[in-house]
Amino acid sequence: MKAVIQRVSYASVTVNAIKIANIKKGLLILVGIEDADSKEDIDWLTNKIVNLRIFNDENNTMNASLLNIDGEAIIVSQFTLQASTKKGNRPSYIKASKPEFAKPMYEKFIVSFEKKLGKNVETGEFGADMKVELLNDGPVTIIIDTKDKK
Repeated sequence: MKAVIQRVSYASVTVNAIKIANIKKGLLILVGIEDADSKEDIDWLTNKIVNLRIFNDENNTMNASLLNIDGEAIIVSQFTLQASTKKGNRPSYIKASKPEFAKPMYEKFIVSFEKKLGKNVETGEFGADMKVELLNDGPVTIIIDTKDKK
């Protein structure tokens, strides 16, 4: 499971010209799922992200987490994070899970994240053509792959 985490001043997701998600200060989290992913990956990754100290504290040092700042989050499924670009110029998405596996995993990721954060989060629409708008604060962008956790 891969995630791209962006610290944002605001972010939103629009589908078919309708804004379906909108947050202020917090995290935009893009998640890519592969067949090898498990509940253990979900638990590890959601815990890591919720506690990631990438927000400024009172000393203007990146030492506060989403929990510490009572921030918001949008979680968006993005199969293209599993792209392989080793051969040629056209990415291969063979590692990306099919919707039958990916959608339930995405939904479990959201539930796990909400439990750890202690509140509801905004989400994209699985499988939809989404327009994601954000103001990256910093910019701060972190990439995490659960296959690299050791």
